[in-house]
Amino acid sequence: MYLHDSQPAREDLIRAQVRNDRLQLLFRQSFFSVFGSALAAVMLSWICWERLEQSMILWWLGLLGASTSLRLIMLVTYFRVPESVRTPERWETTYWVTLVLSAGIWGSGALALMQAGDMLIQTLVLLFTVGMSVSAVSCYSAYRSMTLASIALVLLPCSIWLLFQPQTAQQGMAVASLIFAGFVASATRKLGRAMERAFRLSREMEHAHRIAAHAAQTDELTGLQNRRAFFHRAEGVYETCKQAHLPLCALMLDIDHFKRINDGHGHQAGDDVLRQIGRVIRQSVRDADVSGRLGGEEFALLLANTPIDVARVIAERLRSAIADITCLHDEGVTASLGIAELNHLDQDLHGLLALADKALFRAKASGRNQTAVG
Repeated sequence: MYLHDSQPAREDLIRAQVRNDRLQLLFRQSFFSVFGSALAAVMLSWICWERLEQSMILWWLGLLGASTSLRLIMLVTYFRVPESVRTPERWETTYWVTLVLSAGIWGSGALALMQAGDMLIQTLVLLFTVGMSVSAVSCYSAYRSMTLASIALVLLPCSIWLLFQPQTAQQGMAVASLIFAGFVASATRKLGRAMERAFRLSREMEHAHRIAAHAAQTDELTGLQNRRAFFHRAEGVYETCKQAHLPLCALMLDIDHFKRINDGHGHQAGDDVLRQIGRVIRQSVRDADVSGRLGGEEFALLLANTPIDVARVIAERLRSAIADITCLHDEGVTASLGIAELNHLDQDLHGLLALADKALFRAKASGRNQTAVG
């Protein structure tokens, strides 16, 4: 169905696939983000341990540990659930909640460390928050809004606080960090657009490949598999049924007096007959069956796990459905069919089809518009 959707439907599908691709990339990159955030907090706490109030550091690390555990549970759950439920609608909001919580704790703790009044500590904390911002660019590159939110929650509180301090050095650090944040915001916009184009191009190329592969395997008029594709798939079904000793039947179908239709009513009428018979066959076969147009007005079906009596019923239903077709020309359309069953002896696919073809010849010789069993 994907290959035959309208342009708006294809666009909606590609847009949904791109969104899903972004989500998958986000979660794949998130383990680094989660562990990096926790490691940075531990390193900063270790550096500042002897210069700051230790109870405050422990509280900060405890809160960060809780938020880190929550994010790890989310990541593990995401990768353990089936792919069918890894949808943006289900996971983007959850990710946003854990990101805002973790970044908010990080930024609040960093601001608390800043207010200790130690210039060296302030410089170290600002460097770590800048490093966290750089990490956010790489980890949340598929989502510009998440990158900006993370930077705003981690870097801006410290930078704005420094901006209003009395010392020139503090104000200079604040201005530098804000300029850096501005450059990052601009870079994330370009990076986000580039990734969006890359995801879209990948999906469009995949779609084009599917169309080309489908066109190479499909008969244009009937929508059935062409001769080459039919035999390629039929060989696999034949071998499976033969090795498993399952019943298998081949059905050959030929349109009666098709040349007379073409000669008397034109090729447009003949093409209309072929299209409608193709539709009837597509509606009649199961997913496990193989059907195709072998050429001209000749069609073949391979009915997997189907005994001969059931195959005959299917053939008769096909014959009746074809007789009910309303065509561009006034004359009706009929078809003759031949059936043969796999005998599990020294036989191959072509031998089975040859038996069905012989049965088809008998059906035509006996007056057409009937089914013969080989």
